[in-house]
Amino acid sequence: MDKVQKFRKKKVAMLLLYNGAGYQGLQKNPNAKTIESDLLDAMVDAGVIPKEGAEDPGTKISFQRAARTDKGVSAAGQVVSMKIFIDVDSPVEKINKHLPDQIRVIGIKRVTQGFNSKNHCVARTYLYVIPTLAFCPVEKVVREDFRITDDIIAKVRSVLEQYKGTHNFHNFTSGKKPEEASAKRYIMEFSMGEPYVRDGLEFAVMTVKGQSFMIHQIRKMIGIAIAIVRGLASEDAISRAWGHDKFDVPIAPSLGLLLDKLHYDAYNRKYGNDGMHVPVSWDEYSDVIEKFKEEDIFSVIYRTEKKKRKMLAWMSTLHLHTFDEAKMTAAGVQRETSEMHKAFMNVREVRKEKANSVRL
Repeated sequence: MDKVQKFRKKKVAMLLLYNGAGYQGLQKNPNAKTIESDLLDAMVDAGVIPKEGAEDPGTKISFQRAARTDKGVSAAGQVVSMKIFIDVDSPVEKINKHLPDQIRVIGIKRVTQGFNSKNHCVARTYLYVIPTLAFCPVEKVVREDFRITDDIIAKVRSVLEQYKGTHNFHNFTSGKKPEEASAKRYIMEFSMGEPYVRDGLEFAVMTVKGQSFMIHQIRKMIGIAIAIVRGLASEDAISRAWGHDKFDVPIAPSLGLLLDKLHYDAYNRKYGNDGMHVPVSWDEYSDVIEKFKEEDIFSVIYRTEKKKRKMLAWMSTLHLHTFDEAKMTAAGVQRETSEMHKAFMNVREVRKEKANSVRL
């Protein structure tokens, strides 16, 4: 132990991959199973940080995560910064020996003493692996063998394009007032790739890149996009949700969401080639990252969706939303039923009548 104390501590950036299943999120939290708790304990066991570094990481080792991930959410490109004992041989291998297989440290790079993985991050990219049956038109019966058409794909992409730019997302999170400056967020990209089939279910990967995101923001962005494409919400629902009034925005399931990449363009331009530091980028690990993403994140999403039907269960309650502004009455806040919602309920009644007539 005396020998360890003589080691030099230096600031580093660490690339971390994990499957969030079974964890209460990333951030260390007393009496909760979190990714950070397991990581910090493993680093103590590996001799990379002192014990007090795990107990009070923010103060003792300047620990900082680049982006939070919520309960069950995975990451294929999380970056944390901290001070570690730089003289420890093979720190990555030693840390991984003390981690469960669903958490992997991939690389460690020396950074400037002032580097902060959160503050120096200029953009974040998230993926959402979605079963395409989520976009089944409301007038049709949702089946697991649903296959998305070119017309629906085009509509999805058109809806997602609306998000690009700077908008007020106070209705896409919780506890945020419309007049708060922090409610405005800048979205650089929102797209959906080509569909593919796994275990009989068709999936597609949605990609969203933004400067930063608030809690639940991405899942709510996807939730209302699904409602529009299905025909449950009007085409202007997104732009109306950016308004000052409270707006009914559904939150899509957490299964399928993962942090994919963190971008350090400004830091890399300034320090990446100064002769003393290297860029905070991980291109040399792309094969390892893709392998982990496919085998330890995507495959779990496929199996879980097939077994537990998370999206189908969520879709069964989607019609309960009004996708409209909240209206104030003497009795309090009351949502006004939208014309789209009324139309959907009429369709449900017609389908019930048809089903009853068939049974008779």
